[in-house]
Amino acid sequence: MKQTEPDFWVLEYVTITKDPRTDLVVAIGGTEKAADILQRTGGFLSAPGPRGDYHRLPHGLPVEQQRLKATAASHALLAAGHSVHLDPTLNMLVAPDGEREAALRYLAGLAERAAAATPGSEVAEVLTEVAAPVHGLLPLAREVVVHAWITASGFSGAVPAGEPDPIARLGRITDSLSVAARDILHARNHAARPAQQPGTASPPPGRAQPAASRRR
Repeated sequence: MKQTEPDFWVLEYVTITKDPRTDLVVAIGGTEKAADILQRTGGFLSAPGPRGDYHRLPHGLPVEQQRLKATAASHALLAAGHSVHLDPTLNMLVAPDGEREAALRYLAGLAERAAAATPGSEVAEVLTEVAAPVHGLLPLAREVVVHAWITASGFSGAVPAGEPDPIARLGRITDSLSVAARDILHARNHAARPAQQPGTASPPPGRAQPAASRRR
């Protein structure tokens, strides 16, 4: 007896996530019933998209309002029998320290990977996580310091005469972090190169070989 594939209700699935390019909270998928719930409980707006209509929250909402509305809409959809994926960063019911604990676990895991790595690609992979230009740990940390420096520069008081300005030093630290990220990427590139086998090294250019060797 030939077994057929089950008929999934794909349109019942709803994904609520934050678009990284526009920072808008969007809801994709679902039926007209799901659209009604999104509009009534979350304040979502209908918008035409390249693959059909979708829903989004209004422009300019504070982050906490985005999270509140997305969480409320997702739970209303679940209560109505819909399957929902809610972006964890939008979930108001996540423990307050959950993201920090996850970050600490990630850093601890990265340190373990570095300690257990074999020379070559594994070391390069760890260093990439640290210094990748966009999502590397060091560039992201630099972005935090830059924002803190800009904010602190706006309300910092006068520094006593003869003492270094700590806020100005904070600005200089951002340059140091950029240099450190570049140096780590150079080390990553070096670590990613295949190791040269012993005994295969070529003689330095310009060094003359002994006469006996030439006669052979």
